[in-house]
Amino acid sequence: MSSSSMTDPSGRAGFAGPKWRGPPWLARCIPGRLLALALLLPALPIAAHDINVTGVARVILQEETPGRYRLSVVDAQVPPLFNIERILPERCTGLPPAAYAYRFACEPALSIEDSLDFPWGLSGVLVIANWLEGDGVSAYIPGDGAGIEVPMSELKAGAGSWARLAGRYLISGAEHILFGIDHLLFVLGLLLLMRGFWKLVQTVTAFTIAHSITLACAVLGIFPVPGAPVEVLIALSIAFLAREIIMGQRGEETLVHRRPWLVAFLFGLLHGFGFAGALGELGLSDADIPLALLFFNIGVELGQVGFICVLLGGWYALNRLGRELMFSVERGLAYGLGAIATYWFIERLPALVIA
Repeated sequence: MSSSSMTDPSGRAGFAGPKWRGPPWLARCIPGRLLALALLLPALPIAAHDINVTGVARVILQEETPGRYRLSVVDAQVPPLFNIERILPERCTGLPPAAYAYRFACEPALSIEDSLDFPWGLSGVLVIANWLEGDGVSAYIPGDGAGIEVPMSELKAGAGSWARLAGRYLISGAEHILFGIDHLLFVLGLLLLMRGFWKLVQTVTAFTIAHSITLACAVLGIFPVPGAPVEVLIALSIAFLAREIIMGQRGEETLVHRRPWLVAFLFGLLHGFGFAGALGELGLSDADIPLALLFFNIGVELGQVGFICVLLGGWYALNRLGRELMFSVERGLAYGLGAIATYWFIERLPALVIA
């Protein structure tokens, strides 16, 4: 993306494109800013992170003797399993329960062909399996709203288990950025602030480095994840970005416009704590943390790059319709970002008092 000599209605250097050649009444009846606001309004009622730890069950599967197992549900708020045999493979039978745990036996023992089917309508379940061979494996399995199927292939250690773990967290990272609306809107704001390809590269790189640092620190336990304050500050970061975009459209240049990578880095540190909410509190076993962290972060970056490519494609299509329409859409998006961020800020403030 490079600047051209053409200017938009505010006198600001912008991207080149042919003039609007459609009927004038169409430009008046469908103002770009209203179109942009209409695109952003559906984000208002959407929560920032669909994967949150309050919707995740934690389960420990312990192999006591060959073919005999103990299943412990860590979360007290999870509905009890009244009939343990309903979740087991057909050849398995329930045994008298132990304290705070279910027990069952399988003949032959569980294999990678088996699965456990939990009747919980949760976001997912984090399972830690401890096998007699001394191998401990953990896996996060997402739910479909009606139940959660936990395949043993995700939990049995051995050849290829690292690839399954990597694939699981690669997908989880991509899903988290693509369904984390506040992160996406911040990236959108960065793109609206940019003028020039290299500034875009520098800014996105700074954002990536910053949130990678805090994500790693949170997951490795170096810093705690202060959930409520971080969510409030993330909303403020989007509102601040919207203000800077509008100031730039009015021809007022600040340090943010001259050094956008700086604000991207600073706010990227906050967003890294937001990403850590999906990974750092799941309770991964120590052996799985480095690989899960690496591929979760790669998944986040792949999702972010995909989102940026979609935005650039939409920008190119709109820019061909005319500079006036493009400027109006950008202005509408900036005001829309500010409105949504303010809404989220007010909505999240009570959590600070409760915390």
